[in-house]
Amino acid sequence: MNVKIYFYVFFTMLSAYTLTGVNFDAWMKKNKIWESRLLVIILSFTLGYLLTNFIFDFLKLSKIIG
Repeated sequence: MNVKIYFYVFFTMLSAYTLTGVNFDAWMKKNKIWESRLLVIILSFTLGYLLTNFIFDFLKLSKIIG
């Protein structure tokens, strides 16, 4: 199995966990709960993708991974 998939899942879940600490409801319009939850999901996937690619590029440049 490709280890990069595990990194995607790990960093997406880590991003989702950390984003729950931010009160997005205060920034959204009233009664737009689903929209703020969808924003957290989209940001979680985006941050998970960016973090995974950053880590792998960093490790490749450092010659740690083949």
